[in-house]
Amino acid sequence: MSQNLFDFGMIGLGVMGRNLLLNMADHGFSVIGFDKDETKNSALESSATPGTTVKGVSELAQMIQLLQRPRKVMMLVPAGQPVDDVIASLLPLLEKGDVIIDGGNSHYTDTLRRVKYLREKDIHFMGIGVSGGEKGARTGPSIMPGGDKEAYAHVQPMLEAIAAKVNGEPCVAYLGKEGAGHYVKMVHNGIEYAIMQLISESYAILKKAGLSNQQLHEVFKSWNDGDLQSFLVEITADIFLQKDDKTDAHLVDVISDKAGSKGTGKWTSQDSMELPVAVPVIDSAVAMRTLSGYKDERVVAAELYGASNAISEETQVLIQQVHDALYFATILAYAQGLAMLFQASKDLQMEIPLTDVVSVWRGGCIIRSSLLSVFTSAYKQTPELSNILLNQEVAALVKSVEGNTRSLVAFAAQSGIPAAALMSSLAYFDAYKTAYMPTNLIQAQRDYFGAHTYQRTDIPGTFHTEWGQQ
Repeated sequence: MSQNLFDFGMIGLGVMGRNLLLNMADHGFSVIGFDKDETKNSALESSATPGTTVKGVSELAQMIQLLQRPRKVMMLVPAGQPVDDVIASLLPLLEKGDVIIDGGNSHYTDTLRRVKYLREKDIHFMGIGVSGGEKGARTGPSIMPGGDKEAYAHVQPMLEAIAAKVNGEPCVAYLGKEGAGHYVKMVHNGIEYAIMQLISESYAILKKAGLSNQQLHEVFKSWNDGDLQSFLVEITADIFLQKDDKTDAHLVDVISDKAGSKGTGKWTSQDSMELPVAVPVIDSAVAMRTLSGYKDERVVAAELYGASNAISEETQVLIQQVHDALYFATILAYAQGLAMLFQASKDLQMEIPLTDVVSVWRGGCIIRSSLLSVFTSAYKQTPELSNILLNQEVAALVKSVEGNTRSLVAFAAQSGIPAAALMSSLAYFDAYKTAYMPTNLIQAQRDYFGAHTYQRTDIPGTFHTEWGQQ
């Protein structure tokens, strides 16, 4: 009987769950999945590569009975109460030392609670972030595990086998204690929001300058062949060629300009304020998605205030400026997200190894880009680097495109083209490199109206002044 036991179990056989199991099976692991929907069980088995060991069942107890001990079970179900419901249904079926994995986009605070709850019951719990979408799950995702380190040892060989590879290295590593896996995935998604917004603003400027979809394709394709190489720039180039199957138009031109959001970007903004860490590029991206939903109001406002100014810039010069600004702002987006991870690692005692984080992000995930190799080198030199902008190699890259970024941001402002994320990246950079900010005046104002006290530059201690007495 023991020879027939399965290595790994999956609860939830949607596309992601099914593809992860099939990936595992292709790497020699025997896998079993559970879903109440029999059609999904059948789809799992029918999609399996011939010669692999794959089974789908509709009874949870049956799946648990067929797993090797310690049992390793992953959930891919919607975040929130459904995760707790699955855990409740699993507990009567599991034994001491078994491993439960949440592979969905749960908020890290829920993961912290579940780790503690299940530790008291001698059950290992891990939160694992998985990035790469449906294709990545099938062929090699970026995997961000955190939580119980003893549990990671049980699943490490399997995760390393199925993860994306860069220079032969698997894009997976143990990323810290407690809720670290889901925290890293949350920040990953926040950076993803930011870069997508930056690309969309770059597109808006170039489109306003009169570039056709074919020309936009050629521009983004050339950028992807250079220092802007990334998954998001690559797919953007592809998007401009896609024709609509219902009309003769390009599909991008008939897609509504109201963007969706699943919450992880918003979580990143919210949690950054709790630390606190400044992530204004991510904040701008979240705000612009929200603002996109005000479609009816925007239409009225456009009539009330008029359209943006016509663009008369020389095209090749503008294209280079947009390239440099996008490169600059992308670095700033990563810098803010990584600074957030640095601070969270300390404040929440999760011990997140940033060298491993950027290494894991190099392949498989949505924010993979050539810049991550630069960041990996930076963290190998200084593992406790609080902000990648303090690395000399990164500083040289930023300074090389700073001038064109300033020109492009000024141009966007003068032309009335919304470029909140590009502008936020420059504002953050200018503040970060300012040795003495004007917040001394804010401290004076706070003490004046609220007796909040202040500190001085010349004498240590905390002070309060009775303002207006002179």
